[in-house]
Amino acid sequence: MRKVLLPTLIIIAASLLVIRIFFLQIIDDSFKLKSENNAIKKVYDYPERGYIYDRNGKLLVANQASYDIMVIPREIKKDLNVTEFCALLSITPEEYHKRIEKAKVYSPRLPSVFLAQLNKNEFAAFQEKIRKYEGFYFQKRSLRDYEADYGANIFGFITQVNEKQIEQNPYYNSGDLIGKQGVEESYEEILRGIKGIKYIQKDKYNREIGAYKEGKYDTIAVAGEDINLTIEAELQRYGEELMINKRGGIVAIEPKSGEILALVTAPSYDPGILVGRQRSKNYTLLYHDSIAKPLYDRGLLAEYPPGSPFKILTGLIALQEGVINEQTTFMCHHGFSYGGGRFMKCHGFGPHQLHNGIYNSCNTYFGQAYMLTINKYADPGKAVDVWSDHVKSFGLGQFMGYDLPTGKRGNIPTSKTYKRIYPNGGWRSSTIVSNAIGQGEVLMTPIQLANMMATVANQGYYYTPHIIKKIEGRNIDPKYTTKHETTIDKKYFPPVISGLFDVYNRGTAYALRVNGIDICGKTGTAENYAKINGKREKLKDHSIFVAFAPKDNPKIAIAVMIENGGFGATVAGPIASLMIEKYLRHKITRTDLETRVLNKSLAAEYAKLGGMNEASKIESVPKDSILQAKIVKPKATAPEPAKTEAKKTIIDTTKKN
Repeated sequence: MRKVLLPTLIIIAASLLVIRIFFLQIIDDSFKLKSENNAIKKVYDYPERGYIYDRNGKLLVANQASYDIMVIPREIKKDLNVTEFCALLSITPEEYHKRIEKAKVYSPRLPSVFLAQLNKNEFAAFQEKIRKYEGFYFQKRSLRDYEADYGANIFGFITQVNEKQIEQNPYYNSGDLIGKQGVEESYEEILRGIKGIKYIQKDKYNREIGAYKEGKYDTIAVAGEDINLTIEAELQRYGEELMINKRGGIVAIEPKSGEILALVTAPSYDPGILVGRQRSKNYTLLYHDSIAKPLYDRGLLAEYPPGSPFKILTGLIALQEGVINEQTTFMCHHGFSYGGGRFMKCHGFGPHQLHNGIYNSCNTYFGQAYMLTINKYADPGKAVDVWSDHVKSFGLGQFMGYDLPTGKRGNIPTSKTYKRIYPNGGWRSSTIVSNAIGQGEVLMTPIQLANMMATVANQGYYYTPHIIKKIEGRNIDPKYTTKHETTIDKKYFPPVISGLFDVYNRGTAYALRVNGIDICGKTGTAENYAKINGKREKLKDHSIFVAFAPKDNPKIAIAVMIENGGFGATVAGPIASLMIEKYLRHKITRTDLETRVLNKSLAAEYAKLGGMNEASKIESVPKDSILQAKIVKPKATAPEPAKTEAKKTIIDTTKKN
């Protein structure tokens, strides 16, 4: 039996191997398609990219027909008339040879993009003569067609994949398009759809003779899925209009859901300039503008000292820790002395309790409350960590988890921060008291400030901010419907909200009231330094404002940050009031504020940082007021048919906040 077993196993194994080889080589042709087979040509059918709508169903981003000229270098005839060919495509012979060499490097036998993103008019003349130029063929695609000249930072754009992306994801081939930045990147796999493939058989003369295996392995393109954003289009447009000739960010959130209503960065640009053959040239201009930084989303990336709005958290934490109550009183003498003769300046005077401390923005009150919070614990390191945990429960000092591909965590210091700064110890509450008023080591992004106000409006909870409202046929990620609770008891929010309400009625935002809308807000001013010619220079303060409305059952929370804008009530405050009224009423009654903001230009302040170079003037492109000759907008084409199913900052606090 043993003598028979081994030969039997060998015979069975050999038989299985022969059968498998026969199947792969004779019966199964699929492996031929995966090899670089010269007799089979792959032709991709690119699907239409999903449409993008706002929260109310307004179409923001659609598609338009585009054509790529593809090349297979080894199939180009030696007698090709390069001069005539270049004239048809409006390129130079030098460009022609450069592109051919690049294609050869990729592969002499495989197709790659020779000239991308021709519109109908550019393609028409070439289409008539394409049969003369063997080795070249065209690939039809869909490019984005922007129905709005705003929201570029939200949408992002589409561009050709690079080699690294091809290596990381086998779905993509050379010349394929991919979403970059904004929702185009975040929801790439949903928006792009699935491309189809047709396999074409060629004869020994390299002529196409029909579908390989009668189309057995061909696949049909699947169109991308449509998405609805949480953005309200008119509010976004209005916010960008208010920000002309200013730099900064506006973020508005619906408190009860975490939905982002507006995400404004300034300066911005018309998204339409990143479509078509001029996309690369225009993107280069935007990218190299290191002064205005139009590609830099200040609403998500810019980290600023939050200034006086941070006093809201200072008060809430002091209440939670039991070191103050609503009646606790501190005397303000235009500031207060602390820590060995040092003095924190303040514009206030007289006795201050929580209520008037908020609406008068009294540095003395919140500085004293913060020091009591830290001094509650014998170990200042432990005290700072307790304070830091409270602050972080509002979503601060961390990446927030929203559905956009960029962001910064800001900075909320801990005991480790101060052990690093003061390795020999000796620090105490008076050393770090500037944290109380949103200075010191505290840094926040505008979206974090807006989320903080949404949390206060909700009296202690928030939902992760997000920009997706609906995906056709899918549910959105459940993390955006998960409630996050803070460490502050709900009972401590009403007295703070009462103080914020009187910021408008009796305090620093009195001149910004909107009749019939109960707004709760807080002004802020943060000092601003920059290195100019190697020297640290003080520039005009940043203007900050946070608010929510209405006071009862809030519908919108907002943060406005204006670089070099001055006092919080000067520029940021009026913008916040206007945005709130625009959202709640869809009209503006405070036309005096609107006129003031629209006419306000901070270009002179920004000139101190080196002026506005040519590319920085792109900031006015969305409104077409200063359109540079170098910025080339795509030519209009006939409309397509409807879609088918197929450091630490030290602040002089003498200024009114």
